[in-house]
Parts: sequence; C-alpha cells; structure tokens
Amino acid sequence: MSSKTYRAAVIGLGRMGSTFDDEIKQGGQFFMPYCHAPSYVASPQTELVAGVDPHAEQGKIFAQRWGLTERQIYADYREMLEEERPDFVSVCTTARHRAAIMQEAINAGVKAIWAEKPFTLSLAEADSVIDLANRKGAAVAVNCSRRYNVFFTEARRMVEEEELGEILQITAYTRCGLSHSGSHSIDAMRFLVNGDVDWVFGEMESDEKAAGDVDLMGNGYFAFDNGVRGFLRTTPTGLAQWEFDLIGTEGRVRSLAQGMETHYYRWVPGGLRDQGVPAQAPFPLPISIPSMGLAAIEDLVHCIETGTQPRCSGDDGRKALEIAIAMRESHRRGGQRVNLPLADRSLRILSSGITQDDVPARIRRAQAAAT
Repeated sequence: MSSKTYRAAVIGLGRMGSTFDDEIKQGGQFFMPYCHAPSYVASPQTELVAGVDPHAEQGKIFAQRWGLTERQIYADYREMLEEERPDFVSVCTTARHRAAIMQEAINAGVKAIWAEKPFTLSLAEADSVIDLANRKGAAVAVNCSRRYNVFFTEARRMVEEEELGEILQITAYTRCGLSHSGSHSIDAMRFLVNGDVDWVFGEMESDEKAAGDVDLMGNGYFAFDNGVRGFLRTTPTGLAQWEFDLIGTEGRVRSLAQGMETHYYRWVPGGLRDQGVPAQAPFPLPISIPSMGLAAIEDLVHCIETGTQPRCSGDDGRKALEIAIAMRESHRRGGQRVNLPLADRSLRILSSGITQDDVPARIRRAQAAAT
C-alpha cells in the first residue's frame, strides 16, 4: 500500500456522493464503506478536502456529515479545481454534465477520476473523455461496483484459473433501464466471462421507446470474443431480482436475490451411467470481506503509481453504453445482428438518471413522501 496521502474531492453531493451508505441497513451486495465520501474518509490513502454542489443545502449537509468547513464547499467545480488542486475527483453529478466535468478535471491536472455510471450519455462523449485521459495520463474509473464485490471477484478468479472449465454462458436478470442501471448488469457480464462482446441481437420493450433516445428496458443476446454466449433480460424479471448465472463445463456460479446468496455447483460422481451429477459446494471466499469503496480507491492509487488501467475503466464504461445502444439498434433494424464497435459515435441513450435533474433527488424523494 502506498504511503502517500492523496487529496480527494467529490462533485455532486447527493446520494452516491455522500449519503447512500446511511440508507443500507443489511448486507447483500454492499460492503461498507461503499459510496464516495465515506470511502475517502475511511481510506488511509486519501484525505477528503472539498465538495461541490450548486445546491447550497446539499453542500451544508455534506460539510456537517463529513467534517468539512464552509470554505471547503463550492458551488462551482471549476473554482474548486483551481483552489484545491485535488489528486482524486469523484464525479457523482447527473450524467448530463458528467463528460464535461471529467474533461475539465483532467485538464486541471487531476490524477484519478472515480465517476458514477453511466459513464456518459453518448459514444462521442465517451470517446472524447477517454482520448483526453490517455493523452494526459489520468486514470478514469467507472463505479460499476460489482467489479469490487468479493463474490464477483472470486467468481472471476475461478474463471481465470479454469476452475469452472470452459465458460459457456452468462445469463443476467436485472430489471432496469439499459443505460442507468443497465451499466451494472452489462459490465458485470463482461467482467465475469473475461471477454468482450463482438455482436448482439436486441429486443426493446416497445417500438415507440426504441425509436427515441430515452432510457429503456430490453432483452439481448451477446456473442463474446471468447466463445461465450450471454443472455440479458432487463424487462420485468419477477422473482429473479438482479441475478447472474455463470455456467462452465466443470462448474457453475449463481448470484441470487440481489447478491444475498451465491451458489456454486460442480460435478460429483454418480448419476445415469455414472456420468456425474452437479452438486452444490461451498463457495470459496477470502478470510475477510473488503470494502467495495476502499477497494476502488486502492485500485486507483495503484493506477496512479503504475500507469495501469482501473479494474473498471473508462473504456469498460464506454463498452457498457455501446452494448446497450447496439441492443436498441438491433431492434430498430428489425432484430438484425449488430456488430461492434458501432460506426456512428453520435448515438446515445438519455439515462433515466437525468430526469428532473434540476432538483436534487433527495429533495424529490422527500416531496414524493410528503404527498
């Protein structure tokens, strides 16, 4: 672990920037600290030095919660970048402004960006951010957090060490919009099978939704470059609540009920003509469960100091968006196969997270609860 302490700032002081951890009352897929501010405060590698939000009430809550002074809270991220010169910047704003903020932070000399998902709204925006980061030597990570979840990292280790044999299929059941929360499901599929998607078929929830740019639910079939095939369902999933099923020739791992259970199956002797039967076995875990937020910070520190790419990089965020768009394009073309990468970089999905983003989500939720 590095002995250096890096200066960190959070832009966007709402739920993921600050208060999400306070909502979690039981386990499942989250291991604390998880969101940005509490992770920076808990990490011995970072010091939280500033927060930015145009809404004064958000800034006041952030300062009180994390022990900052009024002078450390800014309404303008440009002023903060100039005054504080942070090493780390978390971009937890609405996706509408995320690409512009990331580019200005990189140009200001920030060493590492930890951005919320979706990475951007359009492929062109993603290209611009990644190209700039590569030129400037900045590390850009996207918070598709299952890459920092020990159950998923152990499943990936089993894939890499061939404990599951040849990987055949990955299936995901994740009711959500393809861009906003679909970033998580698509990225988790890519991560678990250790492959990239070559082409897709897609079916959207309706022709009307598929014709526009708004976020939408859909189902897809993925062909990976390593021979794996994938099925994704983001239309209603019934009792299958955020579940992943990874199948190999020698083993199978299932993440069930939003991460509350993980099952591992492997062959044991027996069955018809003694061909073997699948039986449940203990899922291997390390002796301690690491915090997901601290794991992301350690990953970014390593990237700063070695020049490597984050576990979930800007390119991973771009590929999640591109796959989602390709699914929609397949529907638009009457169910045709769509090859990746997409030539038209102007294509976009307007993440559902930008809806009514002129008012903080915390305030909208409070108003809804009062009615």
